[in-house]
Amino acid sequence: MFDVIRSNERGGASFGWLNSKHTFSFGNYYNPKQMGFSALRVINDDEVAPGAGFQTHSHANMEIISYVLQGSIAHKDSAGNQELLPAGEFQLMSAGSGIAHSEFNASQTEQLKFLQIWIQPNEFDGEPGYQQKKFGETPGLTEVITSDGRNGTLRIKQDASLSQLLLNEGDVLDLPVRSDRAYYLHLIEGELALEQNLLKPGDGIKLVKTDKLNTLATQGPVRALFFNLPG
Repeated sequence: MFDVIRSNERGGASFGWLNSKHTFSFGNYYNPKQMGFSALRVINDDEVAPGAGFQTHSHANMEIISYVLQGSIAHKDSAGNQELLPAGEFQLMSAGSGIAHSEFNASQTEQLKFLQIWIQPNEFDGEPGYQQKKFGETPGLTEVITSDGRNGTLRIKQDASLSQLLLNEGDVLDLPVRSDRAYYLHLIEGELALEQNLLKPGDGIKLVKTDKLNTLATQGPVRALFFNLPG
């Protein structure tokens, strides 16, 4: 079964310093049909003005992923982590029993663009954790986050994984799927044909009860995120 969420169907927020598109219900955007998917709760497509950002705020029992598309995030948290997250890198913050953090555009002149992703954990009230890594630009499907941290991936507290998908125009790829799992694909750039669905930037697709998926980059290069989630 396929269920496409088009980019222009997403909710949004604009605060002057922040423009955001929400795939699922978040903040003042409420859509009872889009309350998340499996353990995936939030995908926010954020654009932050130079020098601006999210003031210190708290989270608990949530796996929070940031993926920078343009610019750099200046990150600081109550666990003592103070890091710069540049474009192309993934950050995974496990909030655990509770953590406070701030996120700012590290540049005073350039826009910051990044995806903020929340996944509900299956381990609760543990010690907060912080991980950050770049996984290169190898074409195809590259795991970046897994439940066991295999092959140098970031470890998430959930029976889930996240992969980056990079394709050149005309590339065809069979995505590894099982009918007892749930999958979500979020397209960042390019155009991608997935079975009978043509996806454009900002589009996402929910996939359940399927055991075979072919992808074709109809206009490349393509950059996407592919989530493997509990069924």
